[in-house]
Amino acid sequence: MSNATTQRLKRVLVTNDDGIDAPGLKVAEAVAASIAEEVWTVAPAGDFSGGSRVLSLHQALRLNQHGERRFALTGSPADCMFVGIASVLKDNPPDLVLSGVNAGVNIGGDVGFSGTVGAAMTAHGLGVPAMALSQAWKGDRSTIPWETSREWLPKVVAALVDAEGWPWNFVPNINIPATDPASVTGIEVTQQGHSAVIMPTVERRTDLRQQDYYWIYMHKENDNPKPDEDIAALRRDAVSVTPLGTNITDDAGSDILRAVFG
Repeated sequence: MSNATTQRLKRVLVTNDDGIDAPGLKVAEAVAASIAEEVWTVAPAGDFSGGSRVLSLHQALRLNQHGERRFALTGSPADCMFVGIASVLKDNPPDLVLSGVNAGVNIGGDVGFSGTVGAAMTAHGLGVPAMALSQAWKGDRSTIPWETSREWLPKVVAALVDAEGWPWNFVPNINIPATDPASVTGIEVTQQGHSAVIMPTVERRTDLRQQDYYWIYMHKENDNPKPDEDIAALRRDAVSVTPLGTNITDDAGSDILRAVFG
């Protein structure tokens, strides 16, 4: 699979949920540069992980420039898509949005909380094709194998852009395994994992003024994924590509409700 796309795009907009200074954002910008003439970035000023598709409807947003075609917004990843598409690039719309590269996977139940995926889905809803990019890691953040994303994401993104029928009416959610580039076993089309169990962890603390505050975290368990699930592909050291749709209607649930309401 070639790194170079035969379909050179005019303009790609890049964002993330880890913030303007995140190392994964630089990787995404390099991926964008491999397929486009212009790379524009509108990313949150700080870490907005877990932001999903939240919009800041009750506060002013400030946009600050961080270099040529690079901007930081005091808002969420979804806010970045509104400002990037409807303001910064209003007269020159992007051909594609790349959201990421997230430091950590966005799979299974994580997808609904993810600001990375949320930005891509927001762009898609605004009429711009989008992809969500994430890099798995083990151990601690100092060991994130960004070189695997640098090598594999240009290939995957170029193949998607070059494919017949692009752009499609779904968002590719791409997760890179936590291994070195040479150990990646291939690229697999996967299902969003449904076997994971998400358990909330809430820690209550007290500040120096004797006021309570809370830290929240998600603890996840996925011991027995089915072979076609995203987590199973990553455990095989494969790149996982999952097509995410916008219709979340449960068909089986519709059958149940028809029986209830006639």
